Amino acid sequence: MFSLESVKVEEENFENENFRFEENVNHEIESAEKQEDLEIDAFEDRHTDLDDDLPLIAFGSKSKKDDDDIESSEKKIKSNSTACNINDVREEDLDFEGPTIKSNPKMKKDNQPINKKEKHPAKIMKKKILKQTSVNILKKKISGTSTKYIFECYDCTKKFSTKDILAKHISYSHKTQKNSDTTAVGTQVEQAPVPQLTEIFNCDMCEFQTSQKRYILAHLKAHVAKQMYCCNNCEYKCITKRDLQRHMKIHTGEKPFSCNICEYRCIRKGHLQRHIKTHTGEKPFSCNICEFRCIRKCNLQTHMKIHTGEKPFSCNICEYRCILKSTLRTHMKIHTGEKPFSCNICEYRCITKSSLQKHIMKIHTGERPFSCNICEYRCILKSTLRAHMKIHTGERPFSCNICEYSCITKSRLKIHMKIHTGERPFSCNICEYRSITKCGLQTHMKIHTGEKPFSCNVCEYRSIRKVDLQTHMKIHTGEKPFSCNICEHRFIRKGDLQTHMKIHTGEKPFSCNICEYRCITKSTLQKHIKIHTGEKPFSCNICEYRCIRKNCLKKHMKIHTGGKPFS
Repeated sequence: MFSLESVKVEEENFENENFRFEENVNHEIESAEKQEDLEIDAFEDRHTDLDDDLPLIAFGSKSKKDDDDIESSEKKIKSNSTACNINDVREEDLDFEGPTIKSNPKMKKDNQPINKKEKHPAKIMKKKILKQTSVNILKKKISGTSTKYIFECYDCTKKFSTKDILAKHISYSHKTQKNSDTTAVGTQVEQAPVPQLTEIFNCDMCEFQTSQKRYILAHLKAHVAKQMYCCNNCEYKCITKRDLQRHMKIHTGEKPFSCNICEYRCIRKGHLQRHIKTHTGEKPFSCNICEFRCIRKCNLQTHMKIHTGEKPFSCNICEYRCILKSTLRTHMKIHTGEKPFSCNICEYRCITKSSLQKHIMKIHTGERPFSCNICEYRCILKSTLRAHMKIHTGERPFSCNICEYSCITKSRLKIHMKIHTGERPFSCNICEYRSITKCGLQTHMKIHTGEKPFSCNVCEYRSIRKVDLQTHMKIHTGEKPFSCNICEHRFIRKGDLQTHMKIHTGEKPFSCNICEYRCITKSTLQKHIKIHTGEKPFSCNICEYRCIRKNCLKKHMKIHTGGKPFS
């Protein structure tokens, strides 16, 4: 009964020669085979660690005996196909228009196509490969035959696996003989270069291409045995039993591999090896456009999509597009309302684990592990610290293409662009206020609730926002960091300086649509409009006095209190 055990690679036993070349060739063949095994192991790790029971490729010289052996082997496979238990795959389960292995040989000689009539010292022989995987059981339904190329010497009929070994053989074994022959006849014969041959295998079910027969067999098995093993705890499906066993460790919590430097533990040894590089600082893969460096090649490939703008995954509900499939899965939870991660201290729930970690550090523990080495700024995320450092360097890589606005992060630019588009997606359910950001709406709601969580420890001042309190504290300290370069005025806030500069320029962008009044700020215009409407929202609780502005009411109250600030 056949199974998916490896078929040993047949090798040509060459005759012993007096030349040292033979030993070198054997050594190179062994090295090439070892290198191929390493590459296959790496390939299988990248392709969900396919079973190691894939067959090796058998190749050799083509002869009538070989054809008879292949024919007899194929008959034997057909006779035993019902008894062949390949991952419990039934033939009727695999009844589909199977994939085709397409062979696409490409030969180049000095960057020009080879003339088939032109003679050269390398004779290419094709040999059918005996297939012994679950795909081969359905040979009737899988068309196309792949080939393995052997390089044969014209002079001595020796056969070699690569053109380089054949070229060395010709150079060592036949060059002296050919030179002596040509000297006798008095003519010099130039040796034709060995052609470069590339064998390409294509899968007709997807766009996968490879130059290795083993890889296409492993890939085809993924099509045939797709989602064979299922987890009974979640929706996870995989190709091999080994993948399922590894996945089950997620549910059992088993993490056999641990870091000897920190408390990191993981399921796979490969993950531990990658983690160790975070301690050593090794980042072998770098971007040739920016300064980005990373540990894994796949991370670099993902990063490059940022520069190319490629976003292959799109949401079928909204216009959201992203680079990673995992990011799309996370986004879909916004539409489904799924929030799998919950805080064990409060009722907070969120979509991602990282959001939960940020919540715990920000609200409950107050932990801010990342600090600025220039100022006292501390934050939760390393990415936030990197953005903060641009304040010190003055770097503002993101700029608006409509106005002169530039900023540190792309997210801030997106918020700014809503000013130009007029988009205000967040609205108050009490008044007509609309906001560009969700946090802006949350701040506004505190006006209705009367909540002012930030208070001054010098006076009775309280504010809704922390930044307002920080600005207020400069009144007590006398700090006025922003100064006018025309006059001696100094200001606490940058916005106040920008407003002041309009006095020097004479700019008055806001105008009344009833009279000819023009002013510098929008708030001043709103106060002026109340003159036309007769609205006087501020009233005295002692007399009937009413006014437009709050500071006018404060001045009026001093009449009742007897305060005379100006004497």
